[in-house]
Amino acid sequence: MSAYQQLAANLTTRLNLDIPPVALAFAAAPPPGVVRSSDAVPSACAFWRAAEKGVFFADAASHYNCPVGSMVMGFNLPDAVSQELMGLVGKMTACGYISGDEPARIPVNGKPAEGIVYGPLAEFPMPPDVVLLWLKPAQAMIWSEASGGADWSCGTPTAVFGRPACAAIPAAMGGAQPTMSLGCVGMRTFTGIGDDRMLAVLPGDRLDAFVAAVATSRSVNDAMGEFYEGRKRVTGSV
Repeated sequence: MSAYQQLAANLTTRLNLDIPPVALAFAAAPPPGVVRSSDAVPSACAFWRAAEKGVFFADAASHYNCPVGSMVMGFNLPDAVSQELMGLVGKMTACGYISGDEPARIPVNGKPAEGIVYGPLAEFPMPPDVVLLWLKPAQAMIWSEASGGADWSCGTPTAVFGRPACAAIPAAMGGAQPTMSLGCVGMRTFTGIGDDRMLAVLPGDRLDAFVAAVATSRSVNDAMGEFYEGRKRVTGSV
């Protein structure tokens, strides 16, 4: 079993995942043996679900149907896409979805790239920049504890991002910290992910340490679960 297969297996087991973790790596070209995607997708985040099925490379142009996602991924935008982006931002501000000063503050990937390699973590052919997981609330709590985001002794626990969901990727890379997004309406529309899921993003260089932390958090929560079950029996609670 490869290192990434083992890490994916550990994440899946410890977090009780039913959707495999996927990996992303910003790249200038596809690595040897990795196919180029020819799929037309409505958004950058649609590639996340396709990545569950196999490894592929999607160039920058493949992301242009989603001007916001293309911007967040840090791609150079042709004039037509830039104009579409400005029109979309104008619509968002006009209807009150975002404020006028928000766009300039949205996290953007600063790693130069001509595209992105996507695929299941278990099959990934190179060091990932980020790993993405779809989590339910109980799984998200284990994730949060493993990342230190639930530790009150460190100040206010880590906030969860909202829109756009894809901004959690550069936020995780730039801050070298696990991040989480509740998921924007665009993400839910284009990925088809259930309303019971949220997006978790792990920086690739934190992968080994984080998987170990998840194992510890899982063990502690299992022990507390047994304790609470005992309390419930003793107190006669339903």
